[in-house]
Amino acid sequence: MARPSVADERREQIIAATLQTMAQHGISGTTLDRIADTAGMSRGHVRHFVGNRDRLLLDTARAFYAAPAVLPAEIDDLPAALDYLFGDEFASSSADNAIVLAFVELARSSPDIASVLAEAYGSARERLIEFIAAAHPGAGSLLHEVAAQGVLTTALGNVFIGDFDREPQRTERSRAAVDALLGALERH
Repeated sequence: MARPSVADERREQIIAATLQTMAQHGISGTTLDRIADTAGMSRGHVRHFVGNRDRLLLDTARAFYAAPAVLPAEIDDLPAALDYLFGDEFASSSADNAIVLAFVELARSSPDIASVLAEAYGSARERLIEFIAAAHPGAGSLLHEVAAQGVLTTALGNVFIGDFDREPQRTERSRAAVDALLGALERH
């Protein structure tokens, strides 16, 4: 097996440093100088290996949201998806969630970043539609889509609210809301 090139290794190192910088400083504090310091190299080396800041942030978004980005590949049914989306790892206020918020902020002004996020979350929604359809086949495709949207937005809203509301029951209430939504599909 061929050894990765130095350029590939440096790009990975710089992308990792970018993610770390975003988690610590948000998008506005993610400068090439901070990224270079975190990566342990000069700003000139960062620019040599990855180009300008906009290109680096786009490459970093693509790496962070590599498929399947929102729901891990090993999740293969609705109960597992719900356990993950309303579990400690996804629902906690973490470095990954700080990075997501930084990309969301950046997506407001960067159509390319917005496209990466739309693809990642759209893929998660499509998987949820499949899981919901398998669990509730009689509900119909429109209700499957509506329920998937409700599950995804409730999970993401729970994470967002968790950044300022540390109430322990917040995630339990969000999961109960989703369970009620999905329970309504039983009547169809």
